[in-house]
Amino acid sequence: MRMAATACALAMLLATLPVETQRVPQRIVSLVPSVTEMLFAIGAGPRIVAVSSFDHFPADVDRLPRVGALVDPDIEKILSLRPDLVINYGSQNDLTAKLARANVLTFTYRHGSLGDITATLRELGRRVGLAAKAERVAAGIERDLDGIRTRVKSEARPKALLVIGREPRSLRALNVSGGRGFLHDLLDLAGGTNIFGDVNRESLLVSTETILARAPDVILELHYTEAPSRTLVDQERAAWSILSAVPAVRNGRVELLFGEELVLPGPRVVLTATAFARALHPSLMAR
Repeated sequence: MRMAATACALAMLLATLPVETQRVPQRIVSLVPSVTEMLFAIGAGPRIVAVSSFDHFPADVDRLPRVGALVDPDIEKILSLRPDLVINYGSQNDLTAKLARANVLTFTYRHGSLGDITATLRELGRRVGLAAKAERVAAGIERDLDGIRTRVKSEARPKALLVIGREPRSLRALNVSGGRGFLHDLLDLAGGTNIFGDVNRESLLVSTETILARAPDVILELHYTEAPSRTLVDQERAAWSILSAVPAVRNGRVELLFGEELVLPGPRVVLTATAFARALHPSLMAR
């Protein structure tokens, strides 16, 4: 226990050193898909030597070794690749300690709000010696998001339910966005009012009775795959028919959105904001 604590303290100390006193990393392992995308976006992709089991974008990651992810990082395989920087999650304390004992620097990722995405991007750029490029990418994301916010700001804000997950072809295990986190922030930016915005959590399980009571005007449902056949899409949308009293269902405003980028807080977040805005304000965004 004492050794692990000492190792963690060493890792924290190294991470806080001015970047000019650290070596610029040339062999990076990333266990966080959204940060992998950031590295490629700022031009550090060629320095990545391994990624997580869940990395799929950009296509260049297909050529790289896989070294586990949040719950199953393969420390032996990671060390065998001789990394000089490992991107990991803030909850991976044991991994951080082991890497510190091996004198490997870490960049710890912590999930947060929409603003944390560009903040992480800028900090990452500083750590890998590409601060100027990271600043340009982050500023571009912020400019594009501001453009969407400005475009919808004069529109009426529909009450929206943002569904993160549920059992296929049923409304069991409904997992929805609460009033915290980047998905809630994106819904707000895109001109919707989250019907669970008063719940200070990123996600929560809700009943159909609660949805009936809160009566959303629009339902946005996220699916983290490519769009399936029209038949399957219709079957998933039909699951909502048991809530025909809900305005969104009654008026045909259940919007199923497909794509893994929808839940990745990385450079493609503008695509998610655009998809939300189109679903909430179809006539405006079609102009």
